[in-house]
Amino acid sequence: MKTKNGASEIAKKIKLIIFDVDGTLTDGCIYMGPEGEAMKAFSARDGMGIALAHKGDIKSAVITGRSSRIMAKRGKELKIDALYQGCVDKRGAYEELKLKLSLRDEEIAYVGDDLNDIPLIQQAGLGCCVGDAVSEVKELALVVADYPGGKGAVREILEFILKEQGKWDSLVSTFTGKKAAEGVSQ
Repeated sequence: MKTKNGASEIAKKIKLIIFDVDGTLTDGCIYMGPEGEAMKAFSARDGMGIALAHKGDIKSAVITGRSSRIMAKRGKELKIDALYQGCVDKRGAYEELKLKLSLRDEEIAYVGDDLNDIPLIQQAGLGCCVGDAVSEVKELALVVADYPGGKGAVREILEFILKEQGKWDSLVSTFTGKKAAEGVSQ
């Protein structure tokens, strides 16, 4: 993972992390069948990272340009706090979330991969991207994952934030005791 100056300090303040979908939570491939979108592949490790973030009191949201029943179902499984689909310009949904949750930009992280994510990568306190993001996004992001979209990049970024907040070891310890972690699914 590559981080720029200030990323660690900003990560300590994060209360909400927002994700793009195609190319971020997925590998960016869109599988189309005769009825339209047929499939999306999500990383179970990313799912576990989101569940751990929730346990660490970090809220989650999705803002995506496409609309997908598949994402709606995955969002429900992961208990995503807010899901905005069909957002050509993602800034409106971002501002709505910020106002609704009474947050400042420096308390928000955004993870994306492509040119349409640039406005939120620049506005959020912690602009992040997956390892296979386009070069223009990588140049602007404060955190660049090693892993590609849909292959663990989200988990890598969430681990970074949780470690900077001093929550990671405590969250991991819930799996090493005699009692299994409750409410954590992938």
